[in-house]
Amino acid sequence: MYQFSYADVQEDGVAEAREREREAINHSISLLTAAKTSGIESRDAIEAVYFVSRLWVRFVEDLASPENQLSNELRANLISIGIWIIKEAERIRLRQSDNFQGIIDISTIIRDGLK
Repeated sequence: MYQFSYADVQEDGVAEAREREREAINHSISLLTAAKTSGIESRDAIEAVYFVSRLWVRFVEDLASPENQLSNELRANLISIGIWIIKEAERIRLRQSDNFQGIIDISTIIRDGLK
């Protein structure tokens, strides 16, 4: 029989959550890459913008939660980034921008920081 400390179990939970976040960001990058290729008025663009917006709204909600264990400074920085991504996705949706690459670049940096 194995015995695990609470800290070990909690650390496993954090690692699994980070991996799910990485997978979600990877998926958003894939969608954005397809949208960039297909163009701003494509079905790919609609799907990418919808997914990215929902993803980052969820991330911002989590970051704003008092239970979030990241430092206040890091949380604030990530919330600012999230708000920028949400606004940029909205600009794409309104056909005011086609800055898929900007969102891809920032998403890649955030994903790589989750290692």
